Amino acid sequence: MTPEVYQQEVRTVLDHMTQESGKATEGMVRPLDSASLIILDRSTRSPKVLMGRRHPNQRFMPDVFVFPGGVIEAADRKMNVVGALSARAEDALNKMLPRPSLSRGRTLALAAIRETYEETGLIIGTGDYGAPDAPQEPTWQKFAEAGIYPDIEQLSVVARAITPPGKPKRFDTRFFVVDHRAIAARHEGFVGPDKELTELTWVPLKETHKFKMAQITSMIVTELRIRLAAGMSEILPVPFYTVRRGRAVRELL
Repeated sequence: MTPEVYQQEVRTVLDHMTQESGKATEGMVRPLDSASLIILDRSTRSPKVLMGRRHPNQRFMPDVFVFPGGVIEAADRKMNVVGALSARAEDALNKMLPRPSLSRGRTLALAAIRETYEETGLIIGTGDYGAPDAPQEPTWQKFAEAGIYPDIEQLSVVARAITPPGKPKRFDTRFFVVDHRAIAARHEGFVGPDKELTELTWVPLKETHKFKMAQITSMIVTELRIRLAAGMSEILPVPFYTVRRGRAVRELL
């Protein structure tokens, strides 16, 4: 991708976000802290990411391809983990926040792992340390029963995006990426015609334009491609898409 094409993609996304923010009314919805997980497979010549197709009857983003994710839940703050996020990741996750927190990054990473299990049945973590103690919450109990600790050390941060004002649901989403080898187990029955995700597909990064997805999701894919081309270094800046004073901006964390 040339710098000119990339800049055009950025402008398109920012223009769309600005237009959406112009629809905001009084009493706008406050964005919820959330996290999403990109599972990346680089074992073949063309890297692939795992995406799910949302059910067409969903009120929010129906019939589009997404990365699994959702909002933080209370039990995410209590679950035991293996490892820790890098100092660089923690720094990016705490930038531009009114109240930075030492536990925020850990909690967001756990939310991404939990939501991935709830939407896909995939357990991200390691079985090298036995069964973890887990809160009395169904998803984390499944990790304990499988003898798998969530391993957040394997996660990196690639982007952050806040839904523009004017939407009935708004999320402050941090996008993490993890290698597909971090999948320690899989439970069936989580994806199908009557589930939130009707299918799971490994999407080659070069072919994402063939799949229906939200503009911001497509932009995150582009950011990931650029990050891959730069070697996926932890010191790379993390792009942050948000709206300030009615205008969308892309900042670096």
